[in-house]
Amino acid sequence: MQLQEMLLAEHSKAQTNYVIAWVGHSQKRFDELVALFTGTDKLLAQRAGWPLSYIANEHPELVKKHLKKIIANLHRPGLHNAIKRNTVRFLQNMEIPEALQGEVMDLCFGYIEDIKEKGAIKAFSLTILYNLSRQYPEILQEIKAVIESRMDLETPAFKARARMFLK
Repeated sequence: MQLQEMLLAEHSKAQTNYVIAWVGHSQKRFDELVALFTGTDKLLAQRAGWPLSYIANEHPELVKKHLKKIIANLHRPGLHNAIKRNTVRFLQNMEIPEALQGEVMDLCFGYIEDIKEKGAIKAFSLTILYNLSRQYPEILQEIKAVIESRMDLETPAFKARARMFLK
């Protein structure tokens, strides 16, 4: 079965696990998954996100050569929440190369400041910003200011992450 067929067959945890097992440690198969995730077919991109984020967490070496492309993908207009959510989900657990840190920081600040952004995307973005604040302590005050101004308006996911961050 081709990867596209696997992704379109159904959207479930079982199917996601099937795709994860199919990709395994294969760089070639992971490359194919990334191509679908960053491609123009919106449904395939959405469906590719869930397994991609799990594989990236388990095998960060597979995603390294694609990071620039995956992060650039976040700038596309009309991007589905699943693309953003799955990208920031794995980025929160990765060592982000210095050349991409500024761009990731800007994206994450944009997400946490956007009142229309989904809670999970904001929560993952807070974790990324916290991780980056270890290298750039000067951003701590800006993060705190955003948290304090938004706290009463946010989802439980954001509030939980924000409380952890403020400690």
